[in-house]
Parts: sequence; C-alpha cells; structure tokens
Amino acid sequence: MDNDPPSALYALGATFLYVLPTFLALARGHPNSFLLAIVNLSLGWTVIGWVGALVWSLTKQPRGGKS
Repeated sequence: MDNDPPSALYALGATFLYVLPTFLALARGHPNSFLLAIVNLSLGWTVIGWVGALVWSLTKQPRGGKS
C-alpha cells in the first residue's frame, strides 16, 4: 500500500463518512444510539443500510412516555 498523504486522507474521510450516522445519533442524544451503531457498523457497507442508518439517526424521538 502506498503511504502518501492523499491515500491516508482518503481512507480517513471514507471511514468518517461510514460512521457518520453513528456520530450524528450520539451528538443528537438519540435514545437508540447503541442499536443504531450496531446497524451502521454491520449493514453500513450496503448503500441501503447506510442510508437507513442515516435517516434513523436524524429522526426525532420522543423523550418521555405518553401521559
């Protein structure tokens, strides 16, 4: 493998994009962050799995129960 800086930046950027749904869920305080991270890490390599995790991380979840 070539050790030039553009290759390293590409790998770092690709890794960041791959786990972006997990980072967003954690930053937003999503109640299902752990499960979302598992889905992202296991199915994120498919386009459908990654997009599904991204949409799920951006959905607003109610904090409290119904009263």
